[in-house]
Order: sequence, then C-alpha cells, then structure tokens
Amino acid sequence: MKAELILILSLVFALLISTEAKSERKSLLNSEPGVIYLEEILEIPIKLKVIKEAPVYSDKEGKIRLGFLKANQTVELEGMTEKAYRVRGQGRSNNGIVGWVGPHAFSHPQEDFIAKLKQLYERQILVKKVIDDKGIAIGMTLDEVDKSRGKPTKTSVRRTAKGEAGSWEYIDYDEVKHYVTRIDPVSGQAFRQLSHVTREETGKTVVEFEDGLVSALQEDVDNGPGNVRIIIPPLVFGW
Repeated sequence: MKAELILILSLVFALLISTEAKSERKSLLNSEPGVIYLEEILEIPIKLKVIKEAPVYSDKEGKIRLGFLKANQTVELEGMTEKAYRVRGQGRSNNGIVGWVGPHAFSHPQEDFIAKLKQLYERQILVKKVIDDKGIAIGMTLDEVDKSRGKPTKTSVRRTAKGEAGSWEYIDYDEVKHYVTRIDPVSGQAFRQLSHVTREETGKTVVEFEDGLVSALQEDVDNGPGNVRIIIPPLVFGW
C-alpha cells in the first residue's frame, strides 16, 4: 500500500512538473519578438485554404525545413510575422505538421482578408509595445488595458440604449519615508531614525471607454502632459 501511494505521488509530481514546463515553454514562445500568436487575441481560430504545396519551416526565418504542406486543405493559423504564417495542417504524406509557411500559399473567401491580417499584425505589434511600456492608448480594448496596468483603482460604468460606457481610474503612488532626529544618550551624537512611511499620490490616469474600447484619456502627472497614443480598434473578421 505504501509503495502504491509513493508511486501515485510520484506520478502527480511528474505531471505537475510537466504542466509547469509546458506553460513556461508556451510563455516563452508567445513572447518571441516580432511574432503575434492569435490564440491570445481571437476567440475563434482563423482558417486558411492552402492553394498550393509549400515548404514548412521550423523557424520564422525559413532556415530549417520540416517538410511540405499539402495543397487543397484547410489549415489553422496559429501565429504570424510580417513575412510568414505559423499554421497547423497536413504534410505531403498526410502526416500532421506545424511550422512557418509563406503567405503566398494561402487564400480566403474574403477579398481583403490578407490585408486585414496585415493590419491585425501591425496593430498587435503596436499594442504589445504599449503594454510593455505599461502605457495606454486610445483604441485599446479593456482587456489590453488590464494587461498593461492591471486592475483599476476605481471604476464607473453607465449603460444606455446605445451601449455601455464608463471610465477606469488609475492612481499612482510613491512610498515616502519620514525621519526624525534623535540624540544618542550615550555618545550625545545626533542621528536620523525612520519614523513612518506614507503613500503619496503622484499621478492619476482616467481611461474613458465606449463599448469596451478606450475612447479618451485624461492624465494628471507632475512632469507635464505626455503624448496621447492612438491605435486602430480591433478588426472584425468574418468566417
């Protein structure tokens, strides 16, 4: 019985380690520079038609070839760079294959679909930079604002017949240390001693939104107004 319990605990521990490792690998993969992974931003996967056989590469630069993507099939678009798509489909021998393929191998029923994909890529690259800078831009979604700045200090929402609007408020604080001067009773020398710490407001950002998109920004900071960044709203795709 003891041996069985040890075996079960070992298997559970191994499973936890494996799950954490996969999560870490996925996190590292999704943070690859210049790559946008669509599972992070789209709820419904994008499907593309393969119009001709094309080489599949393990890397986005196209240096290591894995095989060939079979024509006349529908594949799932997992990620993209400025020059390549990461897809999941079938290879020449009907085996599963995942890798990077040139955009010329695909088509879609929507005429402007490829152009929309390019716009989506350019938008997400801008959004990623804003989030990395912990900033906010007009046109961002509330989910993107949350990823950049976290939960707001205060929220206000109003619902009308036309939709939902409101504001998120972020208050920035600095911890300020306060000291008092004391006299050492033995040496008679004066010294500074920490008395208490206070949190003092250093700035405030009010994010106004309409139907889930940032529509205006109001920033009150000590170093003067900054440049307001504007990006296009998320694109709507048809499937």
